[in-house]
Amino acid sequence: MREKILTFIEKNSRIDLKELAIVLGVDEVTVMNELEKMEAEHVICGYHTIIDWDKVGIDKVTAMIEVRVTPQRGMGFDKVAERIYNYPEVNSVYLISGGFDFMVTLEGKTLRDVAQFVSDKLSALDSVLSTKTNFILKKYKDHGTVIAEQTKDERIQMIP
Repeated sequence: MREKILTFIEKNSRIDLKELAIVLGVDEVTVMNELEKMEAEHVICGYHTIIDWDKVGIDKVTAMIEVRVTPQRGMGFDKVAERIYNYPEVNSVYLISGGFDFMVTLEGKTLRDVAQFVSDKLSALDSVLSTKTNFILKKYKDHGTVIAEQTKDERIQMIP
């Protein structure tokens, strides 16, 4: 039942508990208890809303920063990641394969805000060897949700 609950709430965290209970064929209290258990166990780590900030007229710059580090003896990647994710500007930190060790995402009001964070805070960490900043210019799909408005084909069909 856990897997089914997680599958449903991953797609729609606002699903009504009563509706979810009906779909699963159990009572509402069972669903609520299972959700509370998974939250306490940190299986469910949070609930998020995806916002198209362009439609609100609020300027935000999102960056994905690749970070190469040298883990210090006894610290490992986990301790370096912890130092990075404790900055409030940082949205996510992933250990990745390839030429870099971490992928860090963050938001700022301007390109300068992001660049200043990277140079003053991130690059200044003693374990950081190098960074590569990639700015997100447009989001088409985020967390499985299509954000970009789908274009309509307005061409006139010619029938021979």
